[in-house]
Amino acid sequence: MRVVIAEDSVLLREGLTRLLTDLGHDVVAGVGDAEALLKTVAYLGAQDALPDVVVADVRMPPTHTDEGVRAAVRLRKEYPEIGVLVLSQYVEEQYATELLAGSTRASAIS
Repeated sequence: MRVVIAEDSVLLREGLTRLLTDLGHDVVAGVGDAEALLKTVAYLGAQDALPDVVVADVRMPPTHTDEGVRAAVRLRKEYPEIGVLVLSQYVEEQYATELLAGSTRASAIS
């Protein structure tokens, strides 16, 4: 499975990369903010190499509010074939509701 990880914590991003790689998945990119996530997926799409799954943090720079959710919603609209897994340490129902409103394949994990 081809995976892109979007997480601003380098330690968590590298840990997820190692975990997924050890399980046999191909982590094709790791980025630290939502803008880089969108650019990376667009680049991969242009190369006919979209990931199967994007793992994204809810809160990312620059404001650490909902950039990850907004990027995930946008990805689901532009690339419905990509699965989206959103991670958060915060229990905020509004983010899960917003993400899941337009997608049946997206998952939110707190």
